[in-house]
Amino acid sequence: MRDRVAVLHGVNLAALDRRPAQHYGGLTFTRLEQTVAGYAEALGLTVRFFQSDFEGEYVQELHKAPDYADALVLNPGAWTHYAWAIRDALEISGLPAVEVHLSDVGMRERFRRESVIRDLCVATVAGQGVEGYRTALEHVREVLAT
Repeated sequence: MRDRVAVLHGVNLAALDRRPAQHYGGLTFTRLEQTVAGYAEALGLTVRFFQSDFEGEYVQELHKAPDYADALVLNPGAWTHYAWAIRDALEISGLPAVEVHLSDVGMRERFRRESVIRDLCVATVAGQGVEGYRTALEHVREVLAT
């Protein structure tokens, strides 16, 4: 059974507790990952986490992901809006992916409405806070079941 999911967090996600609570809910990064791990377990998925504030490391992890994952849940942070190297690495990975954002990026600053990875993803989830990760994992589970 395909059940391995890599959850890749990008730039500034490790500093969630210092980001504006109205957008990010006052979560700590540790609590976010603990909650997501609980969602994955409840859905019968095995999850592995990665976070980096360095775009090149994120790209390298996308290159490695097919060795240990069947699907991806991606929150690249601000890289979502302009990091073409991440888009290319996602395409190279060949893995089904769901883009997720804690905040409702469509209702924020204009630059946040652009996603360079969206067309490569099977779904995008935004504005649901930490619950958005459960939704993203549900999408992944459906894709892996087919």
